[in-house]
Amino acid sequence: MENSASNPPITQALQAQAMQLLPIINQELDAQDFSEIVHQRIAQQSTEQTQGQHAQVVKTQHIDKTYFQGLTRAQHPQFGSVMIKWQLSDGAYTIAADLTHEADILAAVNASSKIKDNAIVPPLLAHHCVNVQILEQLQQLVIVVMPYYPNGSLASQLTASKHLSLIASQKHHFITQAAYLIANLHQAGWLHNDIKPSNILIKGSDDEWPVDTMSNSLTPRLLLTDFALSQRMTVANSQPNPAGTPAYLAPERWQRQSATVQSDIYAFGVMMVEILTGKRPFQVNADSHDKSKAWAIQHCQQPIPMLSAEYSHYQCIVDKALAKRVERRYQEIDKALIDLKLLENS
Repeated sequence: MENSASNPPITQALQAQAMQLLPIINQELDAQDFSEIVHQRIAQQSTEQTQGQHAQVVKTQHIDKTYFQGLTRAQHPQFGSVMIKWQLSDGAYTIAADLTHEADILAAVNASSKIKDNAIVPPLLAHHCVNVQILEQLQQLVIVVMPYYPNGSLASQLTASKHLSLIASQKHHFITQAAYLIANLHQAGWLHNDIKPSNILIKGSDDEWPVDTMSNSLTPRLLLTDFALSQRMTVANSQPNPAGTPAYLAPERWQRQSATVQSDIYAFGVMMVEILTGKRPFQVNADSHDKSKAWAIQHCQQPIPMLSAEYSHYQCIVDKALAKRVERRYQEIDKALIDLKLLENS
């Protein structure tokens, strides 16, 4: 989602509205026994989308045509330290990124008998939907509660300062475990459609990461999160605009083709390069006049980057994950896992 805080006038308007919104939301959370409430992020999104953009356009002038989303930390007597995702909207509007959709996916994946002994998503601790009176309107407040993971996401390990301290076996561990997460999600019958480091949570602490990746069990110490764009494989179809994060979006998605297993694999390939090198393989200038077009050119036309000698043994895997044409890409991520295993044995 695009953060409204990137635009100063919108930020000011949002802060003013938050003064009215948050006390009522706090009251609802308090009624459900949450305490030590700290709002970490709040954004206002439009119910409409504009062509070529992956995120809802932020507007502030018509509250009845927008919805609010937030990320809040809190404590609960039963669940302990939790992260709460909440969404506030007029119930009359259909919202594509509905938290109820995400809660349903979390419940379904966690309940899957195929992966029940190998959790790949956070447990869904609670899911509430209540009506609240805010700004003289009846609004629907949806709350999804998950455990709080103090180590944050994989993205936090890929910052310039932290990436330098990652050793080769830790990078390989991240790549391999991310591949297992995606493989198990696909096995459960779901496409994620927004694979990226910030959507992979670190479950264990730094001292729990194995130096020798395969010396430990394959129980993931990483977890997938943010299923707002996820679809069942049986119903995945093309969308009027490419949905996802531009830096990780496969060439065919820019061409309005359906989301597939291969589009998740492509995003994994982008992330793989990022884990190894600390940089994404494709970039656009911040001042690009048409960023959507610039990203499409990068993904559809720019060659797959050549890795440095230090990581050249990964080049074949990267080439198969980032192939421009779907038929030349890995047809399933299990094949990438086989190749990763061969690297460990060589």
